[in-house]
Amino acid sequence: MSEKSANTFLAKDTFKGEIARLNPGADAVQAAERYAVLANLHASKYGEGEFYSSPGRIEVCGNHTDHNNGKVLCASISVDTLACVTKTDDGVIVVDSVGYPPVYVNVADLTRIKEEEGDSTAIIKGICRYYLDHGWNIGGFKATTQSNVFKGAGVSSSASFELLICEILNGLYNGGKLTAMEKAKASYYAENVYFGKPSGLLDQSAIALGGVSYIDFKSTVDPEVESIHWDFDDMDIVITNTGGDHCNLTENYSAIRREMELVAGKLGGKTLREVDERHFYEQIPALQDEVSGRAILRAMHFYDENRRVVAGAEAVKNTDEKAFAEVINASGLSSYMLLQNCYPEGDVAQRVPLGINLSKRFKGVKAVRVHGGGFAGTILAFVDKKRTEEYIEYMASVFGKENVFEVGVRNDGACKVNI
Repeated sequence: MSEKSANTFLAKDTFKGEIARLNPGADAVQAAERYAVLANLHASKYGEGEFYSSPGRIEVCGNHTDHNNGKVLCASISVDTLACVTKTDDGVIVVDSVGYPPVYVNVADLTRIKEEEGDSTAIIKGICRYYLDHGWNIGGFKATTQSNVFKGAGVSSSASFELLICEILNGLYNGGKLTAMEKAKASYYAENVYFGKPSGLLDQSAIALGGVSYIDFKSTVDPEVESIHWDFDDMDIVITNTGGDHCNLTENYSAIRREMELVAGKLGGKTLREVDERHFYEQIPALQDEVSGRAILRAMHFYDENRRVVAGAEAVKNTDEKAFAEVINASGLSSYMLLQNCYPEGDVAQRVPLGINLSKRFKGVKAVRVHGGGFAGTILAFVDKKRTEEYIEYMASVFGKENVFEVGVRNDGACKVNI
């Protein structure tokens, strides 16, 4: 079996097109080297294989709305978990991730074991269980995987792995017939029931659908979902990890949901989505004696943010850059002033506000906001393509080169690589 080189892949007519489709902005030569290394590593253990890819994701707009049955915009991005896969007839799934011990699952035994919670074994078992329970086929395969979905930046490396497994089983044993949302629900089931981590459908839906996804969580069982093609060709996306430790911030995160639901409860609802906005504003004079001013401000953010998500989705559909930037900037300002999740109480370092305000002073930045849960960690900037390199250098001088990442929106979710 001859060893593959980068030129082996570059010589394929389809390779550069697939890289442009799945990893927009990536250097084709570097991508070919990555594929060659993975193919050779896989071949040395399991023989020839085919490739599957599953992206990471970002939250574009809709900050802290999903837990109150709100609306979000999220997107799959150009980093991915890549797998070289060989189908087998032994009923054993082997996932051999670079840098980690191999994981083995016999599809004849999908027993849920408490001690496996938090392990990749539980994810694979849970996905297989969901497939069987919903009339889909499963079987054995050997996969060698490598991921450049950076951890700790809120881009969902775990959901990327889940959707990778879903798509491999979809491609090998189900003729590619599962819908994106069916795969997302399989991942959701595995993570909640087998892996033991309560989660929603946001991350899995974004990675399964590809492109920008509008999701309305009015129903958490069957959310309204729409995949939107991203067509802004003169604007780059840069994520900056501004620093800070999330370990001691659990109370800060949970307080947002708790305060929103407290307001809802005072007005007869379980979540804010169940409370009419006009009724909320009419009741503020009485509410202020029963809940904190911060809780009221956070409820204001919820209602405004849902409208911004709808407006942002329309801006992406219409490729209206000006309207999109206005929505993202307004979202960021609301998170800063109303939601108040840009730094925790007593934090004098204030790395997230520092990153946001440095970005606002950079002329090439069209929009910037806190990314994800907030209080520490990452910010999201949309940058004029002509100024992206300069902006990255500018932010790296403060936060470190290793903490500034350029990503692109990937219009395809988890899928087979056609080379």
